[in-house]
Amino acid sequence: MIYHLAGDSTVAPMKAGEEPMAGWGECLAEVTDAPVHNHAFGGATTESFLETGTWDALLTDVVAGDTVVIQFGHNDQKQPELLASRGGYTDRLRRMVADVRERGARPVLCTSCERRWFDGDRVTPTHGDYPNAVRDLAASEGVDLIDLTAFTTWLYEDLGDEASARLLSHYAPGEAAAWPEGLVDDTHFRVEGARRIARFVAKSLRAIERPDGDQPSKGSTFTA
Repeated sequence: MIYHLAGDSTVAPMKAGEEPMAGWGECLAEVTDAPVHNHAFGGATTESFLETGTWDALLTDVVAGDTVVIQFGHNDQKQPELLASRGGYTDRLRRMVADVRERGARPVLCTSCERRWFDGDRVTPTHGDYPNAVRDLAASEGVDLIDLTAFTTWLYEDLGDEASARLLSHYAPGEAAAWPEGLVDDTHFRVEGARRIARFVAKSLRAIERPDGDQPSKGSTFTA
């Protein structure tokens, strides 16, 4: 079994020289037992992923029993005429789901990782209707869902404004070669953040696959 990843820069491996910035897909192989083929790229939308041939290239290696994890939305929301949340965006996601199922593989939809935009002690939602559109598509098509919008919102709020900033690409001047003047980026992860998201994705995939159900339960020796 192989995990195939389709998505944008929050999933993608970063280019050489951009360290320590990283997408969560880059770290997924560290916390899974299966190989990971990461086809995500920066700036990707559902449309560009299809039109550049990246989706076809991904499908070439997909066989029965594989899992294809699909996360878009960050850039789709910037093209509402073509990729409206209940229009072109979900139309293209629906096509991807159908393509994966035709090959006997499992599609898994993800909502977008939230941007770390605090208002007081709360994170401001930034993706409008796009996460709900994915949730509704997953429900209507019977597709497994990993809700990264909900998870990352909880994660940032649980850590708080200051501590959560250390998961994102906040670099002091001279800290990262690609940004010698420093950077404050509340969308893209540094490797520590990417690893946190990857661990959640890996645990979610394990829950979806249910490999532990045949193990004996191990309860407390105390009786209620």
